[in-house]
Amino acid sequence: MRSGEKAEKKSLKRSRSLSLDSSKMTVTDETFMDTLDGSDCFPIEEIVHYPLPGYGVPTSVAFSPDDRLITYLYSSDNTLNRNLFSFDPTTGKQELLFNPPDGGLDEDNLSAEEKLRRERLRERGLGVTRYEWVKTGFHENAVMVPLPAGIYFQDLSSLPKLRLESAPASPVIDPHLSPDGSMLAYVRDNELHVLDLLQNKSKQITFGADGKALTNGVAEYIAQEEMDRRNGYWWSLDSKFIAFTQVDSSNISHFTIVHQGQSTTGPDAQEDHAYPFAGGPNANVRLGVISANGGEVTWMDVFCGGKDQANHDEEYLARVNWMNGNILTAQVLNRSHSKLKILKFDIQTGEREILLVEEHNTWVTLHDCFTPLDKGLGKFSGGFIWASEKTGFKHLYVHDASGKCLEPLTQGDWMVEQIAGDGSVIMPLYEQPLVVTRNKKLQLQPPEIFEVQAKDGTSLYGLIYKPDATKFGPPPYKTMVSVYGGPSVQLACDSWVNTVDMRAQHLRSKGILVWKMDNRGSARRGLKFEGAIKNNFGRFDAEDQVS
Repeated sequence: MRSGEKAEKKSLKRSRSLSLDSSKMTVTDETFMDTLDGSDCFPIEEIVHYPLPGYGVPTSVAFSPDDRLITYLYSSDNTLNRNLFSFDPTTGKQELLFNPPDGGLDEDNLSAEEKLRRERLRERGLGVTRYEWVKTGFHENAVMVPLPAGIYFQDLSSLPKLRLESAPASPVIDPHLSPDGSMLAYVRDNELHVLDLLQNKSKQITFGADGKALTNGVAEYIAQEEMDRRNGYWWSLDSKFIAFTQVDSSNISHFTIVHQGQSTTGPDAQEDHAYPFAGGPNANVRLGVISANGGEVTWMDVFCGGKDQANHDEEYLARVNWMNGNILTAQVLNRSHSKLKILKFDIQTGEREILLVEEHNTWVTLHDCFTPLDKGLGKFSGGFIWASEKTGFKHLYVHDASGKCLEPLTQGDWMVEQIAGDGSVIMPLYEQPLVVTRNKKLQLQPPEIFEVQAKDGTSLYGLIYKPDATKFGPPPYKTMVSVYGGPSVQLACDSWVNTVDMRAQHLRSKGILVWKMDNRGSARRGLKFEGAIKNNFGRFDAEDQVS
């Protein structure tokens, strides 16, 4: 995906489409549309209403293992409560595939652990929020659906079956099927368990967690919140092993959040969290590998976090990936985020070698572009694709099995965001037109894209929501500045999400001009642009906003 290119010197107003043809599946809240059509403003409640207009669409789209059906999560009443549907391309027929027997996920039936995970994931969805196809082994056409009541398996020809029961005091957390479809791994009571789907027997495979400071198979707070690493365990590609993290947070002081207004005492009155404050110690994190059948753990030669760490440039365990041949890799990052290493491990001994080192004076931005090429041809076999900002812009490079960089795949003054592919064939990326003429239109005026110059001549891009001059007269208008201005975030882009910024649209309908601009320090403009605010926060970002 290309980003950061100069906006065309003209008004970039696209026709903002919203819903599918009325003869097909509706994805628009008709009541909301009736409120907006022909009116100048809308109820203030719509500012906080989710899903946003146009976002009540199918998500988590997947093909069934036999490629016969397309499945997805969808809310037929345009709410956050979704069910699992299937669509048959040959007949054009949509069917409800899975209807939660217990009503599905709701804020009232979640365990404390799941509520915290949803916060880290920024997950708002209810009902069914995720599913996985059982690809082989157990059933050819069955889906696994995790719900608060437990883990359900839905065969296409039968009713849903509860295979693994959960409980508020002992919930099933983060379940994942093995690649061969014969087992299900999950976390319960901070320990890893494996359910054999053929025998319908569950087995605990890790031990030692104390329920407080020591956990197995659970990502620590800072990994989930700051590094986008949600998982604490990973299946090997052949389904024989599981790599997992053991986290010890006993060296971190607890921070208490009091629930004001609660009449109860005990766990409902407050939350205690091991919170790693800036400058304080981080959790100790180890990486182990264990057989899916249980047994002895082989600890990899890596130890992250903690004040007694011997290798101070390995503060964070940022990513873990398996490659073919049961090769395990891990990405470790130093505390200042300026140096990242990819380590390769022998899972039988735990011994390691350094595969790659990425180092920048500004910082190293974490990503998920590490892509093994084990199915590649010739010199690429056993290698991998890596994304680096060594030219100042994030681009893709091919590395051989030893980590040596062979050649760049992309180049230019733009940023690669992600890779879509199976690791065997490199496909060109392209931009898909967003206009679908058969769609109904929502009466929301898209913002205008503009370009201004910073004091040093740098081009800055932004969005402006102008009030209707026929109603409010010519400018100047009262103005609200909406700004983030920091790393990893870009506000100014030609995207539907900006058209349905309901707060901005509400203010605009009241005669207030809304201004958004990405100052130096924002994302997707290259490392120099984003890194301008390193050790200088509050200067260039504020300077650009008033330029």
